[in-house]
Amino acid sequence: MSGHTGSEAGTDRGPLTESGTDRGPLTGLRVLDLATLFAGPLAATMLGDFGAEVVKVEHPAKPDPSRGHGPSKDGIGLWWKLLGRNKRTITLDLSRPGGRATLLRLAATADVIIENFRPGTLEKWDLGWAELSAANPRLVLARVTAFGQFGPYAHRPGFGTLAEAMSGFAAITGEPDSPPTLPPFGLADSIAGLATAYAVMAALHARDASHRGQVVDMAIIEPILTVLGPQPLWYDQLGYVQPRTGNRSANNAPRNTYRTADGSWVAVSTSAQSIAERLMRLVGRPELIEEPWFATGADRARHTDVLDEAVGSWIARHRRAEVLDAFEKAEAAVAPIQDVRDVMEDPQYAALDAITTVADPELGPLRMQNVLFRLSATPGAIRWTGRPHGADTDAVLTELGLSEAEITTLRSEGAL
Repeated sequence: MSGHTGSEAGTDRGPLTESGTDRGPLTGLRVLDLATLFAGPLAATMLGDFGAEVVKVEHPAKPDPSRGHGPSKDGIGLWWKLLGRNKRTITLDLSRPGGRATLLRLAATADVIIENFRPGTLEKWDLGWAELSAANPRLVLARVTAFGQFGPYAHRPGFGTLAEAMSGFAAITGEPDSPPTLPPFGLADSIAGLATAYAVMAALHARDASHRGQVVDMAIIEPILTVLGPQPLWYDQLGYVQPRTGNRSANNAPRNTYRTADGSWVAVSTSAQSIAERLMRLVGRPELIEEPWFATGADRARHTDVLDEAVGSWIARHRRAEVLDAFEKAEAAVAPIQDVRDVMEDPQYAALDAITTVADPELGPLRMQNVLFRLSATPGAIRWTGRPHGADTDAVLTELGLSEAEITTLRSEGAL
């Protein structure tokens, strides 16, 4: 999967500054990130975290809107610092002749392009698959859209929220008598971003054998449908439609959130029969284990009220620390309901370095999520945080072979 030598990655899962000299497993891979909000850019971030050289291409006057999403500090968007990490940033107006020509030159040096324009947009600019693959037959083009490249909805505008609604996620989320619930974060986009990174790696592996690239058609409505589990199969074979059950489960019980004596909340799961039995002994209700319906998760779920009362009343008499300690000693499954303040101080996350500190030239030390997983021999690293709009334009184009005069001309034409 080797391509063109890019920036170097780190030796461990922790962050490195831009001067880091170690190499990740995707070093030598070059990715052009043409996408915005959020699935496509997240896929590029995942590749960059493990050493790929990612060049973020933004419109000169209309940067990726994620730069302005959510809270900012000193006028600098914080979400971008995460989403834009390990990316060099350039500006290019693809609708202008100079921008088109420059992108084709960049494409000839790249292994992957990730884009999320509405279907037909690149073709309108004469930058479709025919032109891009002619410039580089080994190129992988990942096209990330709400509904995919064909079908009756393909040309509709769409965002992750629509995928959360259409996929069945919202229909099963929330309390039984409450409205369907949408997530308060980009769930469908994030799942699609992870799926896109996986799809790109599959396409690159195929290229090793065929020596030719291909198109990845990623519809955001599909990955979330996959992670929702066997619902289509259930409906196809049984006509079963999963209802909203709140925090409860139709597959096991007790499974819920419970309030402790000091006003905190904990989550309990009993997916394994042995865990359910340990829990009943812990809360002083061992006689329930002898009930005929206690023998399977599905049967326990039909007696949720009884089990919730047994567990909930015990937890309500104890402080959170006491609950967690007792569950650990009993080898029963429990977790505190944590907000971000708790996450930042959680000892398990700290041991994993899941929230790590990165130096940022604009804002100083920043704490953010670390790279997604640990590799023992070729780990990833955060080499730098999201950079200012167009910060690397001149450097990248100079490396591409453009002269100072050509860059000046492109800028005067509005292509940069």
